[in-house]
Amino acid sequence: MTQPLRFFLIAGEPSGDFLASRLMSALRGATDAQVSFEGVGGENMASQGLQSLFPIADLSVMGLVEVLPRLPLILKRLDQTMSAIERFQPHAVITVDSWGFTGRVARALHKRGSRIPRIHYVAPMVWAWKENRAKGVARYVNRLLALFPHELPYFQRHGLDTVCVGHPVIESGAGAGDAVAFRERHGIGRDVPLLAVLPGSRMGEVKRLLPVFERAAARIAAKHPGLMALVPTVDTVAGLVASATANWSVPTFVLRGMQEKYDAFAAARAAMAASGTVALELAMARLPHVVAYKLNPITVMAARRLFKIPYVNLSNILLERLAVPELIQEDCTPERLSDEVLALMADGERRQRQIEDLDEAMRRLGQGGASPSQRAAQAVLEMIKP
Repeated sequence: MTQPLRFFLIAGEPSGDFLASRLMSALRGATDAQVSFEGVGGENMASQGLQSLFPIADLSVMGLVEVLPRLPLILKRLDQTMSAIERFQPHAVITVDSWGFTGRVARALHKRGSRIPRIHYVAPMVWAWKENRAKGVARYVNRLLALFPHELPYFQRHGLDTVCVGHPVIESGAGAGDAVAFRERHGIGRDVPLLAVLPGSRMGEVKRLLPVFERAAARIAAKHPGLMALVPTVDTVAGLVASATANWSVPTFVLRGMQEKYDAFAAARAAMAASGTVALELAMARLPHVVAYKLNPITVMAARRLFKIPYVNLSNILLERLAVPELIQEDCTPERLSDEVLALMADGERRQRQIEDLDEAMRRLGQGGASPSQRAAQAVLEMIKP
């Protein structure tokens, strides 16, 4: 009997956990289930059979100032990860996004002279900032799986084997939610206005955004009596979200699981969300939305000096125009949020224009083509051929 292929996967936050889980499923299908996994991940990777070395929440941190208090724990988790790789001796180490931690793993393996192939899934956004980081990625990684075609030249010019596999949001099911089933399941009348609220997957961003979202939702409810808020969440912040929304003046449903989230998208009239991968899911669902974000002021000062692009939302970046409102830092206020959301909830040109823009963004992302996770699995298997 052929020995199963062994893969060590590391995802540092929920968006990477989702990507890695789809890749695990595709690898299992491409190898007739002759595959085994170890590593670090969250609830989606757990659904594919991974027992994580430690909670993914230990790595879910963003921002210069925010990382410092967590550094001792991060270094401890790095040592734990390296020991596990050495014991497992995988056919490949696959790091997924979160280059702050996964890059440390790649550098440590390189420093130790490891001959295990290193594959990184999701290109660091060197096209947005720190273009010189591409050279470091090329030094420590053997193959890079990119989500967007425009990313390839940044890494290929440094000799890195880079493959565009497309974005798995296309196969996520985000656009196939069932609004009727959702309302029946939760006992919500068909005429009750629903607002999707997505405060993020990291503790810091949830703590900063939820109070603003709460006040914005209250202002929206004043114009839409009976409004209810739908708050999909993930393991890393579920407890915080549940406690923080328990006393909202707007009735709130805290939701768990992909199907609940996508059904909520189908049922909602509009959404306000933390900037991130979830915005692509909202685009896939054709749900008009506003993105918002707040960071530590010192982190923001540094980021504004470094960033080279005019937008933070991926749909806007794909379209090269402001299709989705972005309310960042000082613009992230209850007043601005509620005004933008109310405009999108109304039947009219603003709402229809954004829906058309979201459709165009998905076409540019490759909607209608082959499965991105299957392309990613093929790129991984090609890398380890004898």
